[in-house]
Amino acid sequence: MSRTPRTVTRALLAAAGVATLTAGLAACGGDSLEKSGGGGNSAASGEGSLVIGSASFTESKVLAEIYAGLLKDAGYSTTIKTVDARELYEPELEKGKIDVVPEYAATLTEFLNKKQNGKDASPVASADADATVKALRKLAEPRGLKVLDAGQAVDQNAFAVTADFAAKHQLKTLSDLGGAKEKVRLAAGDECSQRPFCKPGLEKTYGIDVTGIDPLEVGSTQAKQAVKSGKDQMLLTTTTDATLEQFGLVVLEDDKKLQNSDNVLPVVNARKAGSQKIADALGKLNKVLTTADLTELNKKVDAQRLKPADVAAQYLKDKGLLTEEKK
Repeated sequence: MSRTPRTVTRALLAAAGVATLTAGLAACGGDSLEKSGGGGNSAASGEGSLVIGSASFTESKVLAEIYAGLLKDAGYSTTIKTVDARELYEPELEKGKIDVVPEYAATLTEFLNKKQNGKDASPVASADADATVKALRKLAEPRGLKVLDAGQAVDQNAFAVTADFAAKHQLKTLSDLGGAKEKVRLAAGDECSQRPFCKPGLEKTYGIDVTGIDPLEVGSTQAKQAVKSGKDQMLLTTTTDATLEQFGLVVLEDDKKLQNSDNVLPVVNARKAGSQKIADALGKLNKVLTTADLTELNKKVDAQRLKPADVAAQYLKDKGLLTEEKK
């Protein structure tokens, strides 16, 4: 994939109780907050000013810009603040220094679960999106956070093989791979050997014979090349990876729901951004945004080198989500 490689995915991160990535769906690196000029236009109706948090990977940046566009259309002025790690931006959200953040249901659930109950807390997120959001709200509300409704778009762990490998062994699902009794070496990073959503889960849930882990960054170009060349047979990536096709790779369906429901949803500071007007404005996105849309939005930035703000603005226009576009 063209986006900055990840060291671990969000779900692996949640299982470990750590939120430090180079750039994944919970990216990391620095220890300070960085303001961005994106989305910082004043709104004519003067509803107030909102700070939108964004992690430092492509998808989060685009979602933050989309949120900014929706909120500006509702009458707010917005500023986007890019923050490297969830460990940094989540406390800022609780304090009200950040008002709105695009998040992922299962990963944030386990992040707050471990924050409240310790690193060895039993998981409360699951493949059931409704149950996961319910658990998230229970954890978030005492911290002054309001979890808005989740949409249908999901970005979670995914496993990919070459199209040729899939055709040769008649594979469409991870169950098919387990049934084929093919040994696979997995490009995924060291953490995969211990994480329940990676090697142990593939073995226990699907009966896949994972012979070893090639310690390459998750979804990286190097990992994809290793699978394309036949050095490895499968890699760990995400469901919105926009560059798999370029490497001749296809995702095998997680038909037994090993991965938790990482549906995209807005989380807001309840005191500063908990109004129904804000919920209604952001809720418009849930009616249209799909996982395929997320993949395409990532592709426009990562492969076509367009700016996240421009990609977001075009998406809002194309989907007719702005009042001015409907006039």
